[in-house]
Amino acid sequence: MKILLWHVHGSWTNAFVRGGHEYLIPGPPHGIGLSGRDWPAAREVDVSEVALSDLGADIAVLQRPEEVGLVPAGVPVVYLEHNTPKYPNQAHPLKDWAGTIVHVTHFNDLMWDCGTARTVVIEHGVVDPGLLYTGELPRAAVVVNDPVRRGRVVGTDLLPRFAEAAPLDVYGMKTRKLGDMGRGDHDLVSLHRELALRRLYLHPVRWTSLGLSLIEAMHLGMPVVALACTEAVRAVPPEAGVVSTDVDELVRAVAELVADPALARQKGKHAREFALARYGLDAFLRSWDRLLTGVSG
Repeated sequence: MKILLWHVHGSWTNAFVRGGHEYLIPGPPHGIGLSGRDWPAAREVDVSEVALSDLGADIAVLQRPEEVGLVPAGVPVVYLEHNTPKYPNQAHPLKDWAGTIVHVTHFNDLMWDCGTARTVVIEHGVVDPGLLYTGELPRAAVVVNDPVRRGRVVGTDLLPRFAEAAPLDVYGMKTRKLGDMGRGDHDLVSLHRELALRRLYLHPVRWTSLGLSLIEAMHLGMPVVALACTEAVRAVPPEAGVVSTDVDELVRAVAELVADPALARQKGKHAREFALARYGLDAFLRSWDRLLTGVSG
């Protein structure tokens, strides 16, 4: 089928466009198009084109409220919600909508108030980068965008405490503002290569939807130390690392993994096995195919 889809979250889209369909990605002025991404099954279009019979979309996957008014009449729609609400009873922008809202985590589905709208959960899928982990550097890797502005939400205030246990390398947009620990933004291939050199992956985020970088790190074979917030308790099993709301316990876990490469490698092995089973690409694409087929009729 032909799927109309805005390029909003690059890592999520990177998995979704591998489903064997044709993906119509709006370019300017109503979208950012492919933005240089190598997605052979995707084609950049003007929104007006998808109303034409020979280019028409069979279904649209929306991710922002403003996209609702851009879909041509008669095209079936599902709405994908990536984010966690700001508070547990926040009304979703499409509350009581007649269509289907797809959440990327069970936590988000639990916390958003969607009213009478039908909701389903399709958990993340990741294109497997392969077992790249060496862990040769006794350092902890963190991936977060704009950590200075976002502050406590993403655990920026906790980084100095973790840095007492091991040197930190923080990747992502605007991380240079952190000073010596900031490593800046990287393309996906080079980011995976850099992460895999570090002994462990640290997830200090208090309140966010489950980050794809965490799942990707597990695919790489990295052990995880994470705050037990939002969906992390479901995503990281005990065998794969340490998940807790006790920051002192997490700091000790970082120090232990840095000091014991064999333990880190063992936990990283379990992390990869778990991530492949729960967040593998095939299951993700099958789930989406079932939903899209059902909605499009």
